Amino acid sequence: MSRPRHPKKHVEAAIRYAEQQGWTVEISRRGHAWGKLRCPAERCLIVVYSTPRSEENHARHIRRQVDNCPHVDLWSEEDL
Repeated sequence: MSRPRHPKKHVEAAIRYAEQQGWTVEISRRGHAWGKLRCPAERCLIVVYSTPRSEENHARHIRRQVDNCPHVDLWSEEDL
């Protein structure tokens, strides 16, 4: 299933990184939000803005949230 690309290249790269880690994308397009990212355990939520003030900082924030998700260990144990 394909999804629309994010208009900012750094943010799109961060979204792809999250998808590679098992996160899912929900397109919302409500207000300033372009969509949401949910962790594999569906406990963490990251709002992805359509026009962030700084696309590099927003992309860095997304990657940091993905890397620091406390549910990654729980999700991998449930898979076994």
